[in-house]
Amino acid sequence: MARMSEDIKFSTAGFRAVTADGLTAQAVQRLAYGISDHILEHPFYGFEGIGYKKHCQAQGKKLKKPLVIVGFDTRFLSKELAYVIANALVQCGITVRLAEFPLPTPVAEWAVLNECAVGAAVVTGSEGEYYVNGVKWISYYGGIANNEIVADIEKRIPAASAQILKASSTDFGSLNAAVTITKDFRKSYMAHLEKVINVRALKKSKLKIAVDPLFGTAKNYFRPFLEKYGVSVEEIHAEDDVLFGGKVPNAGPVSLADLKKLVLSKKMHLGIACNPDCDKFGLIDAEGNWISPNEVAPLLLDHLVRNKKIKGRVCRSVITSHLMDQVAKANGLMIRETPVGFKYITELMVSGQYIMGMEESGGLAISNHVPDKDGLLACLLMVDLLATEGKSFKQIKKDFYKKHKPLFSQKVSIPKAETEINRIMERLDIRPPLSINKTSVWRIDSTDGFKFILKGGSWLAIRPSGTERLIRLYAEALDEKSPAVLIKEAKKIIDGIV
Repeated sequence: MARMSEDIKFSTAGFRAVTADGLTAQAVQRLAYGISDHILEHPFYGFEGIGYKKHCQAQGKKLKKPLVIVGFDTRFLSKELAYVIANALVQCGITVRLAEFPLPTPVAEWAVLNECAVGAAVVTGSEGEYYVNGVKWISYYGGIANNEIVADIEKRIPAASAQILKASSTDFGSLNAAVTITKDFRKSYMAHLEKVINVRALKKSKLKIAVDPLFGTAKNYFRPFLEKYGVSVEEIHAEDDVLFGGKVPNAGPVSLADLKKLVLSKKMHLGIACNPDCDKFGLIDAEGNWISPNEVAPLLLDHLVRNKKIKGRVCRSVITSHLMDQVAKANGLMIRETPVGFKYITELMVSGQYIMGMEESGGLAISNHVPDKDGLLACLLMVDLLATEGKSFKQIKKDFYKKHKPLFSQKVSIPKAETEINRIMERLDIRPPLSINKTSVWRIDSTDGFKFILKGGSWLAIRPSGTERLIRLYAEALDEKSPAVLIKEAKKIIDGIV
């Protein structure tokens, strides 16, 4: 079969493109055939592979045929494109369980683990603009495909002119009779959550929680779970809207303006939100402030260790706050730094040695769950923290900072041409600055781009975006004003190069 995948490339979170442009029924079908070849032929991650077989043996399961879960989010054409994937996979002899309703990515990942599936394909644009969509491939370990899997799938994608594409229909409305439609993957996932979350504390808490699914897949999860245990819930944006209310649904402060209004007007204890496929979270406190993931993760790590008595290692991406390090050190936990991209954290979480993995953009994973980021769980763990402590978020935060030093951070993205980005990175490699803002550079970390750790503990990171033509600047310091000063210095360094 002719191979040509130059036009179908995975980014850090799967294949993503503009709907009806790079993302078409044919492109998705070609990707599905590449995935099916990977499943049938890869010597480690495939159905006959060493890794997958060992994984199934550990669970005491043995499937006669490869099983794939297929899901989709609430975006325009997501369901129809999921049909295209399901049809292509069953044509190749793969058993498919297709979700009847929009499926959060972490729930698909849980289903993969729970049913010992060889993987899951989820049609989602995650937190991209309304006109963007994509496909995520989840491997048997319940996390996003790693670099080895991605490279293998890409090389197996058939060319647009391949004969196999003419042998099947890409009609959106049709579904092969061999595809099994599964009414609800929720039951098993919710039952698992009940073991992770302190439901007794929820029942006693009298908490009032505002919920914003951002027109995404969280709409069938937050409210049923919380109301079952007596939590008072006010919900917005639970209806269908493929335009996401005219906003980019990324669970950041701009997208959560309506949730902030709801929290303040109804005097709620907390506002919780997820992006459309629920792999990232957003939180609003009782005073209407957006809570940075850089603060959420250390608070939840402290909660896991103190209240749930969980011990193990911790990992975070290179540009995530060092506040995580403070909490880990205070509790005698080893911490490890990874490149940017949650797949690197997932690789560590799969080992079973790590109790938490975190990245600053709102991805969080904990042990004994899926090894990938789960926004649903992150939000419910924060509700769990309030219920368990029996205190307001303000008081919990106050108590936390009696033990740990607050850190302040800032992030800026600057558009640059690809040649400029390459020039900046090359120059920083050859002639890095030895002092920034009149402070000596103590250490340079080149795990992902360049992170200049300054004498005294402040740091500045300069790295190219893995998905866009942008240079990203990150800074963190012990005082509120320094991050902005460090970012200004970083801009001077860049301007001096280009």
